[in-house]
Amino acid sequence: MAEQTRRKFLGRGGSLALAYALAGCGIEGTLERAQKAATPIPEITHKKVPIGNWTFSNWPLYIDKDILKEFDEQYGGHVKYLEDINDNDEFYGKVRQQLTAEQPIGRDIVTLTDFMAVKWVRNRYVQPLDKKNIPNVVKNLVDNLKSVPYDKKRDYTVPWQSGAVGIGYNPKKTGRELNSFNDLFDPAFKGRVTMLNEAYDSSGVTMLAQGVDPTTAKIDQILAAIEKIQQAADSGQFRRFTGNDYSTDLAKGNIWVAHAYSGDIVQLQSDNPDLKFIYPDEGAMLFTDNMMIPAKAEHVYAAETMMNFVYEPEVAAKLAIYVNYLSPCKGIKEIVEKTDPDIANNPLIFPSDEIRKKLHPYPALSDADERTMKEAMAKVTGA
Repeated sequence: MAEQTRRKFLGRGGSLALAYALAGCGIEGTLERAQKAATPIPEITHKKVPIGNWTFSNWPLYIDKDILKEFDEQYGGHVKYLEDINDNDEFYGKVRQQLTAEQPIGRDIVTLTDFMAVKWVRNRYVQPLDKKNIPNVVKNLVDNLKSVPYDKKRDYTVPWQSGAVGIGYNPKKTGRELNSFNDLFDPAFKGRVTMLNEAYDSSGVTMLAQGVDPTTAKIDQILAAIEKIQQAADSGQFRRFTGNDYSTDLAKGNIWVAHAYSGDIVQLQSDNPDLKFIYPDEGAMLFTDNMMIPAKAEHVYAAETMMNFVYEPEVAAKLAIYVNYLSPCKGIKEIVEKTDPDIANNPLIFPSDEIRKKLHPYPALSDADERTMKEAMAKVTGA
């Protein structure tokens, strides 16, 4: 795999200024509209047609390019694969005008993270899926991703890959094993801890430490978690708030404990085997990047065929080996083990069923609540 991981490009929170500006335009509806969009829909039928030239937008370094070649060879046509999503909000800003005008955006699949998928489902910017064209997804999608708050029956979204937000640390520095998100707030580590600046991530793990389920949390519970973060920051507990740029400090020992993404620690461990990543006892936050078909996409059957293709276990295994994230496809660990046993036996890539049950998706917040949350977190981080 390339040295630079897909997570380096993620920018899930994006620019706060852009996020506020978009929310302030009044384009998105209420959470009730999102729930309405996610209710069961009549059976959809998309005609099977020859696959010609079509377009797939994804994040950089997020697929083994041989998979694209295999798809073209097996199904004909040609997929134009764009690595043009570097930030959820930035990408949304580029295509928002066409979406709201109900015009094509020149893409047949887009791959966006949960909180942005909420917006697209809510505003009917995506097409419902013909489940008959994606039998592999129906059969092989892991149980803990079959239903999410914004898409209860996966009528609009198909998971691409997932990752966990937990704790990365150096036990030689901490002097003990860590097992809880409360360890982020342990005064013994004062000034040697970093906290992610993304509001969903930071408030989520803090709520887990407080015994609150972040997936179903209300805005007052989220704000209470951010207040706890504020108090810790004021006391000097955190060295700083970060995006992905905690990796170097953790590797060098400048920080001992990092609120971290699982994929980053997998990469760091190759050169720093002493580093550990834990899914705390309370569980961890789970982010998922989702394939969706834009509302006016012209090559729907091609898009659904690709969705089905990457849920073939052999293909999903090849993808997992390349990207080192949590595969949403069942039954591939045994396949990976034949070619790369180290990856197959890495719990950060193939967590146990017990751990998967403890991974919490992000809440589906209304625009107003999301704005309130991000404004509160921005005051803490100084963004």
